[in-house]
Order: sequence, then structure tokens, then C-alpha cells
Amino acid sequence: MTAAPKPLTLAIDIGGTHIKASVLDATGRMVASELRLPTPVEATPNAVLGVIAAVAKQLPDFDRVSAGFPGYVIVDKGVIKTAPNLGTEAWRGFALAEALSAAFGKPARVLNDADVQGLGVIAGKGLELVLTLGTGIGSALFKNGLLLPHLELGQHPIWKRKTYDEYLGDAALKRKGPERWNRRLRRAIGIVEVLVNYDTLYLGGGNSRLIDFALPQNVKRADNIGGITGGVKLWDPALDDLFPRPKAKK
Repeated sequence: MTAAPKPLTLAIDIGGTHIKASVLDATGRMVASELRLPTPVEATPNAVLGVIAAVAKQLPDFDRVSAGFPGYVIVDKGVIKTAPNLGTEAWRGFALAEALSAAFGKPARVLNDADVQGLGVIAGKGLELVLTLGTGIGSALFKNGLLLPHLELGQHPIWKRKTYDEYLGDAALKRKGPERWNRRLRRAIGIVEVLVNYDTLYLGGGNSRLIDFALPQNVKRADNIGGITGGVKLWDPALDDLFPRPKAKK
């Protein structure tokens, strides 16, 4: 059997409900089935890192680490600024890339989870917007395949002082039910189209499976495996300037 082309990437998708991971070869192909464990109820950095370590133990060896995080990431420092859907202030200022690198002894890069999913699903043509519908609402914007960090729609007001998270997130879905949630999503698509003037909108995240209306021609459902497979793209040389430069060896 032909060996998977290296380098191999441990790709981690940190969500408000589950933490998912797999190992990707250099082409972005998964060399092991996706594994997932529940996100800890008390989702502190140490608790989340513990779950990541438990998942990684069940996967093949790897050469580097990519992680998608549900919040605002100060990308050039690998530091978390916000974690609205993990319910803890302990993440503010936490150097996640450094912590992952120390835990595994491998180089690590961290990006917002919607950005990672976008890298896994976009066509690379025109202005493309990705919205992830899950515990909260993630967003990512790309122009001709180039990431434009970072559009944080989840914390922005959309309707009667409600943020996108409050209006379309999992709590709103459970409170209002699928029918009203779909009406809200239809309204949100119209608002976002005027706001962004995108060429293509991709709808991903776990709750995208509940969409029950015909989408406009330029709106597509995104395969949620992109939250994993997009991890290899974090190491594309075109993105090198976004991330911290490796420290010079003494």
C-alpha cells in the first residue's frame, strides 16, 4: 500500500458541542476516520486540551497541528481573544497555538473555525461568504480564495438588538422551533446578501441539516467535513504571513 504523502496534519475542529479530529495527508485526504468527543461542560483551556489529547491518541502519528476555534483568534500570535460559545472567560488571552505545540511537540496553527471550514469548501472564485450554523454563528469571507480575516458576524446585531448568535444559534432553535428558525434564516440570508454582496454563500454547521426551504441559486450547503479537511490549508505558503513566524533556533 502506498504511504500517505507527508507532511501529515492533525486537524482539530473545536465546537461548542463536540471536538472532532482526524489526520490529513499533504493533499488534504483523511488518512483516518473522523473521531469526536463531547466538548466539556466546563470548557476551560485545560479541559479542552485534555479532550484533544484523548482524541489524538486514537489517531495516526502526525507532523503538525491545525485547529479551528469557535471565537476570535489573534492569528499572528496564535492567541484567543473571545470564546463566546465555550462559556468561559478563561480563554481570553490564552496562547492556544503555543499550548498545542507544547502538548504534541509539533508546530501548530490556530484559526477561527468558520475560516477553517471555508478553506475546506470554497471554490476560490469571486467573493465567497461562509456561515456556520451551530451553537453560535460563525462567519468567514474570502476573495478569490484569499481569506479576509476576520468577519465576526456572530456578535453583531441583526434583528431588534439580537446578535446573529442570539437570533440563529442553537438556543434560539430550541426555543423557537425549526419552522420559526427557518424563517429567521431566510430573513438573515437576505440581510447578509445586502451587507456583503457575495457571489456565493455557503451554509455549514450542524444545524444546516434543518434547512427546509429552497435556497437561492448562489447559496449552497457546505459539507461539514470541511471543518476538518480545511486544516491542511492552514499550512499553505500563501497564508504564512497570517501566522506567527517560527522562532529562530539559538
